[in-house]
Amino acid sequence: MNIHEFQAKQLFRDYKIPVPESSVVTSAEQAFTAVHALPSDSWAVKAQVHAGARGKVGGVKIANTTAAVVDSVNQMLGQQLITQQTTAAGLPINSILIEQTTAIKREFYLSLIIDRHAEKLCFIASIAGGMDIEAVAAATPEKIISLFIHPAAGLQAYQCRQIAFAFDLQGEQLKALHQLMAGMMQLFLDKDASQIEINPLVETETGELLALDAKINFDDNACALHKDILALRDTRQEDEKENTAKQFDLNYITLEGNIGCMVNGAGLAMATMDLVKLKGGTPANFLDVGGGTTIEKVTEAFKLIVSDKNVKAVLVNIFGGIVRCDVIAQGILGALAQIKTDLPVIVRLEGTHAEEGRALLHNNVAPNIIPAEDLDHAAEQAVALARGAA
Repeated sequence: MNIHEFQAKQLFRDYKIPVPESSVVTSAEQAFTAVHALPSDSWAVKAQVHAGARGKVGGVKIANTTAAVVDSVNQMLGQQLITQQTTAAGLPINSILIEQTTAIKREFYLSLIIDRHAEKLCFIASIAGGMDIEAVAAATPEKIISLFIHPAAGLQAYQCRQIAFAFDLQGEQLKALHQLMAGMMQLFLDKDASQIEINPLVETETGELLALDAKINFDDNACALHKDILALRDTRQEDEKENTAKQFDLNYITLEGNIGCMVNGAGLAMATMDLVKLKGGTPANFLDVGGGTTIEKVTEAFKLIVSDKNVKAVLVNIFGGIVRCDVIAQGILGALAQIKTDLPVIVRLEGTHAEEGRALLHNNVAPNIIPAEDLDHAAEQAVALARGAA
């Protein structure tokens, strides 16, 4: 789960990670009040969306007067911000963070993630702050430092000094960095985060360290344990279909193709998508209905697929183990009865009660249900029919 920058910075304050003074607003009137509560020579006006690279597309502006702040807020609010990390539709700007600007001497990058290969937490640091860390890793990998934290030992002072020396910090700055990194560690562990990123972490002209930006991701599987974190969720920043899928315990991810896929099992779903690509098509979604699915879940899954206006054909690939193929067939027929779609539905059923499932589909004689002999045949049909419909 993602949260907004202003929410992440409040958590930073709670854990003694220094951030600039700021205020979040949802109207021009609030912006006018906020500026007078934040005395400064200039202010950063930052669109709050769940995506990075905002500054490259006008999502972050520097304003030197109250009027300029209010004007920037008016321009941003209610707009869709499109960045390299969003879809073509972008994300809605419903709130703005107004922040005192800071006289910056240097910029760094600092993040804390889980390294699943090493089975440890890992601090990643770089002197090339303010840039996309992926670009730094590709062009100048020597500028990146990785420090693994042993789960039994925890964060050690010498590890903080390693990063401090790499950043060329001096005196009291070493103690400040240690406190900042310890705060990140405690926040990460207390709230079951999966990533905490500060880009940039800046050294001000007066020598202070400040988190100028803040990004925190949380483990979805642990959010139920943290009602305070769950309360920060902004569903307006998330895909509507994916939110609906979560309500029915379906694993659904929207993609950009035109072949809707409904499969049981994540591995089979990925293999199905790979085969669709191999045959020259493009999947419109990843959808795993799970092993213990029901008629109701299959019906809702099918509704999700056909609600995508880009879908030109639906490929159902079920290998019955725990899930029964006749349950899948009943769900498909139930969904078709409710939706009345003309989309071609290519169905491949194998495994538990496959014959019963095929018989249900055959006896229904729906003209748009097309049985497939095997997965290869099913993928070929789906690609051909989607191409013809397009």
